[in-house]
Amino acid sequence: MTYLGAKVLVTGADGFIGSHLTEHLVSAGADVTALAQYNSFDSHGWLDDIPQTTRQKLNLVRGDIRDAAFVSRLVQGHHYVFHLAALIAIPYSYLAPQSYVETNVLGTLNILEAARQHGIERLVVTSTSEVYGTAMKMPIDESHPLQGQSPYSASKIGADMMAEAFARSFGVPVVILRPFNTFGPRQSERAIIGTIIRQALDPECGAIMVGDTTTVRDLTFVTDTAAAFMAAGLADGVEYGHAYNAGSQRAITIGDLIDNILELTSSHKPVLRDEKRLRPTNSEVRALLADSTRFVRATGWTPKVTLREGLERTVNWWRGRLSTKKIRQQTDFIT
Repeated sequence: MTYLGAKVLVTGADGFIGSHLTEHLVSAGADVTALAQYNSFDSHGWLDDIPQTTRQKLNLVRGDIRDAAFVSRLVQGHHYVFHLAALIAIPYSYLAPQSYVETNVLGTLNILEAARQHGIERLVVTSTSEVYGTAMKMPIDESHPLQGQSPYSASKIGADMMAEAFARSFGVPVVILRPFNTFGPRQSERAIIGTIIRQALDPECGAIMVGDTTTVRDLTFVTDTAAAFMAAGLADGVEYGHAYNAGSQRAITIGDLIDNILELTSSHKPVLRDEKRLRPTNSEVRALLADSTRFVRATGWTPKVTLREGLERTVNWWRGRLSTKKIRQQTDFIT
C-alpha cells in the first residue's frame, strides 16, 4: 500500500508535528489537504515555513474542528484522515478546561462522525503519553491505567474513548496513535527542549530558567513521530479502536537533558529553578517511558534518529531562528 495519489486530510497541519507529517505525505506523493485553525493574521502556522515547492502542492484550508458542518464538508472525498488538531498547552488547561473539552473531545467527535458518514478508509487520531499520568510501572504499555492528571490529559482520554467507541459501535476504521514526548525544529517554547535551547543560545538570557529537573521523559525526534503516523495510516497489522504507543523506548531525566544541551550549545549559564514553571503537585507526571512493542510489531516502525542527533538538529534550527530574528530586528531599526 502507498500514499501515492491518495487524498489525505491533515487537521492541525499548522502545528509542530502536523507540519512535519504534511511534508512527509507530500514527499510520498499524497494529495494533501492541510487544515490550519482560522485566524485573522493570514497565517497558516508552521506551514508558512516549509519549502515553497512543498507548500504549493497543498490544498490549504482554514477552519475550526469544533464546527461539525464544516468538518463534514472538509472530510468528504478523502481516503485518509490524520487528526492532530488539539489544544495541547498543559498550563493553559488549568485556566480554561472547558475550551479543552470543546476542542479535544467535541472536535474529535466531529471528525469521527464525519469519517463515519463519508466512509473514510482510515482515520488516525492523535493521543498522548500524558493520558497515562505518572507511571505506575515502566516501561509503559497500552494496558497501563489512564489517569487524568491535568484537564488536558483528561480531555485526551475522553477523545481516545470516543474513538474506541466509534470503532466498536459503528465500525469506523480508526487507529489511536499515542506518541510520547516529541521534539525537534518548529516546536514551541512551551516544550522543555525548546525553552532550554533558546535560553542557552539567546544572549539576552543570563540564566536558564526551568521547572522540575528530576522528571523522566521518553523523547522521540519529530521525523520519527511523523513516520509513525505514516505507518499507522497504512499498516495492515493494526486493530481499529486500539491505542498504540510510539516512543523511543529510552528514558532521560530533565537534568541530564539540560547537561546535554549545555554541552551542544557550549553554554555555561547557570540553571535556576523557576517556581512558575512547576505544575501543581498532584498534576506533575513524574516519569514516562514507552513500551512500543505492539506498534513495532503491527507496523514495523522504529525510530531512526538518536537523541544526540536530534538535539544537534534542533540546536542548529534554533541558531538559525535566533539569527533570523536578529537580522529582522536590525532591519526594522534601520527602516
